[in-house]
Amino acid sequence: MINFFAAVLKNKILLLCISAVLISLAAARYFYNPHDVPDIVHEEAVTASADGEEKQFIKWMNFNATEEAMQRALNYDINSQNEAVKLHWIELLAYLAAKNGGNFDSYRASDMDNLVSRLKEGTPMAELTRDMKYYNFYYEAYSAVLSGMAGNYEIETEQNGQKVMQRKYGLKAFSPVAAGYGYSHCDDFGNSRTYGFARRHLGNDLMGSVGTPVIAVESGVVEALGWNQYGGWRIGIRSADTQRYYYYAHLRKDNPYNKSLYIGKPVKAGDVIGYLGMSGYSSKENVNNINQPHLHFGLQIIFDESQKESVSEIWIDVYHIVNFLEKNRSAVAKDPETKDFRRVYDMRDPSLYE
Repeated sequence: MINFFAAVLKNKILLLCISAVLISLAAARYFYNPHDVPDIVHEEAVTASADGEEKQFIKWMNFNATEEAMQRALNYDINSQNEAVKLHWIELLAYLAAKNGGNFDSYRASDMDNLVSRLKEGTPMAELTRDMKYYNFYYEAYSAVLSGMAGNYEIETEQNGQKVMQRKYGLKAFSPVAAGYGYSHCDDFGNSRTYGFARRHLGNDLMGSVGTPVIAVESGVVEALGWNQYGGWRIGIRSADTQRYYYYAHLRKDNPYNKSLYIGKPVKAGDVIGYLGMSGYSSKENVNNINQPHLHFGLQIIFDESQKESVSEIWIDVYHIVNFLEKNRSAVAKDPETKDFRRVYDMRDPSLYE
């Protein structure tokens, strides 16, 4: 009899454990993007547009191109601008992603070199990717992530002691941390968070000192500004093509933002937008409840406006992107009148005016 009740109890505990797991999985599916699904699995969502016609867009994606791969691809792109065969860095990365199922863990520089050699020999990308089932998917997905980070722009340089605007082609996005300020980070995307409810970390935490100037990574328009109990004082900036939403959170208590900011204000890549802090984790405004000063930097990819604030949000791992942008940091100086920091070298970005 004792063995019978023990067996019943054991089965009940097992059922409870299974139920808890199923509930957790359902909650995770509801609150988060399915980042643990293999890269090769992707969906196209279908919705009705205003005119009644169906429209398709990417429902989920992952991005794990390494900083080495991004830099090599961009170097090929830049160096080819004056050559007969112009290379496109996003095409190069999309080809490698399609070839390896989106897995850059096995990426080798020779893979890209061989691809470039074939392109320079005259073989078009369309022919090389003709039998690649997922090339178009990766090209669209990677374009959504990277298309605002490189291209034509103008930036101030010093010549003979004077600042002059110089036209350039290349990397026009900046590190989220100003030049001259230290920070540390690790790939913490997906780590667990428990404040409010159990969830996954959908960004990259850059540990630094309170007051460190925070920089706009890409040109765009301020879309969110104010207090959020999870992110504290935070800023949301939407790219000019509307496909990227940059999220900067846990800004400094009392004076979190550059005083010139307001919702709807255009900002240029490299502008000072705020200051690193430790605010957040409180329903009460202007409270420091974060244990260590840091900038939470996140990037949401938006293929359709229905994804902007929903259970279908796509947040990507920006760890490698932060490393990729490390070499391009915006020099800043303190304005003696406003006490705000400002960029030293101005920039003109065509994406804001196209």
